[in-house]
Amino acid sequence: MTFLFPDALWLLAMLPLLVGAYFALLRRKKAALAYSDLGLVRAALGPRQSMRRHVPPALFLAALALMIVALARPAALVTLPSQHETVILAMDVSGSMRADDVKPTRLAAAQAAARAFIKDTPKTTRIGLVSFAGSAALVQAPTHNREDVLAAIEQLQLQNATAVGSGILASLKAIFPDQDFELKVPVPLRARGPAAAGGSRPSSPLGAPARPEQKPVPPGSYKSAVIILLTDGQTTTGPDPVDAARLAAERGVRVFTVGVGTPDGQILTGEGWSIRVRLDEDALKVIADLTRGEYFFAGNAPDLKKIYEGLNSKLVMEKKETEITAFFTGVAAALALLAAALSLLWFNRLL
Repeated sequence: MTFLFPDALWLLAMLPLLVGAYFALLRRKKAALAYSDLGLVRAALGPRQSMRRHVPPALFLAALALMIVALARPAALVTLPSQHETVILAMDVSGSMRADDVKPTRLAAAQAAARAFIKDTPKTTRIGLVSFAGSAALVQAPTHNREDVLAAIEQLQLQNATAVGSGILASLKAIFPDQDFELKVPVPLRARGPAAAGGSRPSSPLGAPARPEQKPVPPGSYKSAVIILLTDGQTTTGPDPVDAARLAAERGVRVFTVGVGTPDGQILTGEGWSIRVRLDEDALKVIADLTRGEYFFAGNAPDLKKIYEGLNSKLVMEKKETEITAFFTGVAAALALLAAALSLLWFNRLL
């Protein structure tokens, strides 16, 4: 525990003086008694009554000590509800997501897990949905309306190519609509077959103008939004996902990456072609590490659901340094009231 105003703790040195003054006052009262035999008084009070008279002052002294600690403004690392107000689900809808190494398919398992996540997310959290394949689009703007998000998830359709970097940029744009997120240089296209890559690479993804200068903040420091990126991680076109992750890190936005698929992958076939689609965990780990997020592996549908449940708990509760002055003040007030109540009950007076 730390204190924002530690100099106030010097007032605790007064407490021993108050204890000494209390016992000095008791001795004066004893000396002032008009009885010739103090033993008769002690016998009349009894040992229980004699001890009782010290309880209210002791409680009041403890209340005073807590009030002094509260004056020093204590702070501690406590678990409190998260301040995340917006969650962007960025979901891969590329051709490789039709692989059924995760049953019934990668995309269907991802949709089911996303529905479970949305159901357990606090109603105060806005949820948005970004889909990406060869390009990325904001399918559902961040909203408190869960039905709109669920409907958007159900309407996702498979498309060609995979631009993970575009998915991250579109998610950032949903969080910061007044900012531009554009990267000039796309990554080289990795041929994966017509169904997976599809068509030619766009020459200028998300536009070519240079992005305005943005003063970087510490990675992971932005507490009002996070991105949950669900993909098999195999980028085939668009901006470099690592560069896109750096933009997120510069704005303090954490990206939690969820790898859906299996390391061995599956062979997809089409008209005259076949290609093996594998989970690219390395890229997803780099993205999570750069943004101070976390990577999760989802090898099957049950694993995927557990991951979303774990993410939900991470987003709902956080440990943070918080001032707890109110706690000490409340306990001090309760002890002071208890001391007064016992004194009135036992001795018909206030302390």
